Amino acid sequence: MMKSVPIAVVLAAISVSACVSTPLAPGAAQVQVTRMAADVSRCKALGNIDLDAAAAGIDNAKNHAIGLGGDTVLDTTPTSIYGTTTLLRTGVIYRCGPAVTPASK
Repeated sequence: MMKSVPIAVVLAAISVSACVSTPLAPGAAQVQVTRMAADVSRCKALGNIDLDAAAAGIDNAKNHAIGLGGDTVLDTTPTSIYGTTTLLRTGVIYRCGPAVTPASK
């Protein structure tokens, strides 16, 4: 006979696993995240983000932005019928400020 697991135990396990954070790459803390297209209307698009459920989240998106030389992420993750999203999964990376050039040796 199969044992049933109380729903509270399952929800607690999901909550704990969602609290595991992704380490930020150097400079990623300064990356801005927005859902307003007007915020990036004068910026240069650099690439898209399409994260799977395991990698979804703002920190991963910021790390991807830094990897492409971006400073802003437009979050395009579809919203629920309640107008909220759970995790950033899709977006567009932009550079809105001046390009960062590597320091000369």
